[in-house]
Amino acid sequence: MRKLTFLAAAAATLLAACSQQGPGESAPAAASTAGGAAGGKPVIGLALSTQNNPFFVELKDGAQKAADASGVQLVVVDAQDDPARQISSVEDLIQKRVSVILLNPTDSSALAGAVQSAQRANIPVITLDRGVDGAEVASHIASDNIAGGKMAADFLAKQLGGKGNIIELQGVAGTSAARERGKGFDDEIATTGMKVVAQQPANFDRAQGLSVSENLLQGNSDVQAIFAQNDEMALGAVQALAGKNKKVLVVGFDGTPDGKKAVQDGQMAATVAQQPEEIGRLGVETAKKLVDKQTVDKSIAVPLKLLTKE
Repeated sequence: MRKLTFLAAAAATLLAACSQQGPGESAPAAASTAGGAAGGKPVIGLALSTQNNPFFVELKDGAQKAADASGVQLVVVDAQDDPARQISSVEDLIQKRVSVILLNPTDSSALAGAVQSAQRANIPVITLDRGVDGAEVASHIASDNIAGGKMAADFLAKQLGGKGNIIELQGVAGTSAARERGKGFDDEIATTGMKVVAQQPANFDRAQGLSVSENLLQGNSDVQAIFAQNDEMALGAVQALAGKNKKVLVVGFDGTPDGKKAVQDGQMAATVAQQPEEIGRLGVETAKKLVDKQTVDKSIAVPLKLLTKE
């Protein structure tokens, strides 16, 4: 019933999405020029899940730099982690006839219909960081999240000698990033003597990472490590551990500026660093190739690296 209610709400939002000003839009209305060109420049839409996260701010900055260098106009819309809002935003980009849509989905399943709408309008979609389920895209640009999860598990196994109890903080349910990072981590942990004793979503959010960690630590006193599927939740876990007289290794994911600083300060043991600016840059450059009628790779992997204090 919840799913039916959500779909109904999303459909209602789509019907109401014919305004020229999209929700959360941060670009000028010049993008409404027919044919996806503003002042002679091709227009590329960037639909972000949220800008309330340093990772996606870096991704947007990389995209903007590439757009400036490539001579295209970038229109950025922010869904604020609301799938219905993002569906409406994508529909607005379609109405404006942008040349290509770069999509960082709030929910991998919920955005499939919006991607199909773009395809019917002959507007190619490139997904960034997170994929979509049930819809074809021109290209998908992301880190290898499964490999990153395995990288975090291997690091903890080495640090703990292959034994110990772990708490896992999960990202937004339904996102490919949360699913793939969790799979890589859980599958690798299962090959060791370590055990995930508790796992719970904290939705990639620092405040929720704090509260969820506090609750899970209260119910699991014998814990040697916390793996968070992004740095924001890891930093929340660091706050939850503050003042406790016990050593718990915290490993995050993303390599945000705050995450890197926490590693250098010794508050986090490591972070699996992505390159969000590079994802944004590649997104725009790949979109420009599509504008120029060039072929692009269906999948583009951006390298990861484990950052520690050493």
